[in-house]
Amino acid sequence: MARAPKVPPAELPPEERYKKAKEICFDLLAARPRTQEELRQALHRKGFDEETCETLLGKLDRAGLVNDEEFAQLWVKSRHANQGLSRTALVAELRRKGVDGEIAAQAAGEVDRESEEQMARELVRKRLGSLGNVDEQTALRRLLGFLARKGYPQGLAYTVIREELREYGAESTLLDDAVID
Repeated sequence: MARAPKVPPAELPPEERYKKAKEICFDLLAARPRTQEELRQALHRKGFDEETCETLLGKLDRAGLVNDEEFAQLWVKSRHANQGLSRTALVAELRRKGVDGEIAAQAAGEVDRESEEQMARELVRKRLGSLGNVDEQTALRRLLGFLARKGYPQGLAYTVIREELREYGAESTLLDDAVID
């Protein structure tokens, strides 16, 4: 069966255009939560006019289907726990997704300094095992770069890495001694 040719949204009657835009938004929201800006950009890419976008996004917002604050809180929890991202990196990601800077900062503020430091330690411990037999300076440089890409401040990263390298060196020395005995 042949597909009907695609009709640009501007050529559709207003009711059809709104219905098509709503279908697109619902399909996107079914996959994962989205920000208003993500939905707006998707609709613009598909050729929908500003009035249709704003009307639909307003209705979705009032219905509670699109909420940038809830999105930001969920995003922060997920990305910090699963990707190990720092507060700085989380705010930057949320801003790229169109979340207001104040909302992004407030959501990222849920990650306290202690939690951020603990996550940095866990990341360093995981990475230490895969570094192989590199000298301490190389390990330090690689780990600093790794944590920097996750958005961790240099001072925190340096302190955590130094402490974990010391701990790792003590453990490997103890293991070496145990093998010799």
